[in-house]
Amino acid sequence: MKGLFRGRWLAVLGGVFGLMLAFSSRAFAQDEPTMADVVRGIDTVWVLMTAFLVFFMQAGFALVEAGFTRSKNTINIMMKNFIDFVMGTLAFWAVGYGLMFGEGTPFIGLSHFFLSGVEGDVGTVPVMAFWLFQLVFAATAATIVSGAMAERTKFVAYLLYSIVISGLIYPIFGHWVWGGGWLAELGFKDFAGSTVVHSVGGWAALVGAWLLGPRLDKYGPNGQVNLIPGHSAALGTLGVFILWLGWFGFNPGSQLAAIGSSADAIALIAANTNIAAAAGAFSAMMIHWLRNGKPDLGSTLNGALGGLVAITAGCAFVSPLSSLIIGLVAGPLIVFSTPVLDRLKIDDAVGAVPVHLVNGVWGTLAVGLFAVDGGLFSGGGFSQLVSQLIGVVACAAWTFATTFILFATIRATVGLRVNAEEEEAGLDAFEHGSSAYPDLLPLPDLAKINNKAPSGTATMAD
Repeated sequence: MKGLFRGRWLAVLGGVFGLMLAFSSRAFAQDEPTMADVVRGIDTVWVLMTAFLVFFMQAGFALVEAGFTRSKNTINIMMKNFIDFVMGTLAFWAVGYGLMFGEGTPFIGLSHFFLSGVEGDVGTVPVMAFWLFQLVFAATAATIVSGAMAERTKFVAYLLYSIVISGLIYPIFGHWVWGGGWLAELGFKDFAGSTVVHSVGGWAALVGAWLLGPRLDKYGPNGQVNLIPGHSAALGTLGVFILWLGWFGFNPGSQLAAIGSSADAIALIAANTNIAAAAGAFSAMMIHWLRNGKPDLGSTLNGALGGLVAITAGCAFVSPLSSLIIGLVAGPLIVFSTPVLDRLKIDDAVGAVPVHLVNGVWGTLAVGLFAVDGGLFSGGGFSQLVSQLIGVVACAAWTFATTFILFATIRATVGLRVNAEEEEAGLDAFEHGSSAYPDLLPLPDLAKINNKAPSGTATMAD
């Protein structure tokens, strides 16, 4: 009886399973995807995955900046790198995307605010996937400034800056290049953002560090430069590894597709990206070694980042050999531009200006020199180089002017810099009321320090 009972149940289950297969096969037959659906799906997954990689670069920036600065400011650095993505998301959703990609004039987009009216696809991907990809680029431009202005900036000032750069300054310039604006019509080329992302962030960092003034004791009375070492080489190195990894989303993802000929394109872009990074690290290490007698970790790490920034504009337009040359030039630019800032008494705590501004300019101009199609060294004449130079100048004028107004306004209202006592004790304590290393670095007596007569707020360097 048990065998008969078991057999009947198996027969019933088999019948049910057969009916399910029959109905599901009909359903699949009715909804069988077309080749266009397959292409759209794969391209969408590709764009989203690369967007996630670029988002993870926020962690890289946070670790680099924390490692290259002192332990008493670690929470402040982490908080700023976190909050600029939070505020950038809201600002880019509300107005930034519309200013950058909305229909309008060659100078500004005038639609799609709050993502209203966005529908359909951009290329072969849904517009919302495209929006997310562009958002993480906007956040990258914003977070560059955090390191240059580290260890003495008020948190509320940085909060306001994050909103304005993500919602206004970056998107308007981005419209000129990637939104079909006047620089795009001129023939300016910036595949993944040496200028649109990195130079915008670099110019903002330069202006911010200049108006903010140097950290206490950075420069002596006779002009000597005092080294202020970071507290963790391990965090800084891990951060650079994360950024290097994220760049494989940053550059290849900008192809916005992975099917067909795009497969060859993203393979070339990824190879060029890696070669330039390695070349930048190598040349920076060697230059520092020859000049100072020892290889330096900080210069080598920034050399890799400089190579990555420099290749970002031309990664889809140049050969691997040209990528090597672009990276080899990027490393020495890091080493030689840093002392120039010190002579000007512009205190860039992590080297953001040499990495992102100097090499953003170099990488953009390099397109005019090395592009396989139209580059000077490929027989294309000076036309492309002139277009690249115009784009560099336009970025400098727009970003310098707008960020100067922004930081000057913040300084005149809520204040840009903490006072001397707060800077000396550390921003973690005064700005956030906590310590990243409470067992090693307990909180100071804030009440006691606050009862002191204020020494005033440091102003612009002489």
